[in-house]
Amino acid sequence: MAIASATSSASVSGGLFAQIQQQQAQRNAEQAESKARALQGQARSAQVEADRAQENARSIKVQSDQASDDASQARQGLVALKSLGETQAQFADLREQLATIKSGTNTTASTNAVSASTSGGALAPVVNSFGQPTGTLVNVTA
Repeated sequence: MAIASATSSASVSGGLFAQIQQQQAQRNAEQAESKARALQGQARSAQVEADRAQENARSIKVQSDQASDDASQARQGLVALKSLGETQAQFADLREQLATIKSGTNTTASTNAVSASTSGGALAPVVNSFGQPTGTLVNVTA
């Protein structure tokens, strides 16, 4: 009977050990599933965040391209304004030269005509619009 009792107790303890192992395996499996679900949730959140970041990057790229286009147009406008300013300055210089030439030519021509008529037909040089002597004035009123 001692042997039967020992076998029976070994059988009970063996069954109890197997049951404990099964429960431990069940807990391990549940913990692994729980951890897997948590990680899947984190992965979904990370994917949503990555999608938002990618959309944000696209938006920033569009804004960057627009700013670059605006800067290019501003540079072109600046070049055009500079060119316009230079042209206006050249026209102002030209107007000033023409006014100087006009006032100088009228005075010189009048003086030369008076000199020629008072000198009794003496020939005096004629001054062109640039103030350069070009020839002589001939008195044809005789």
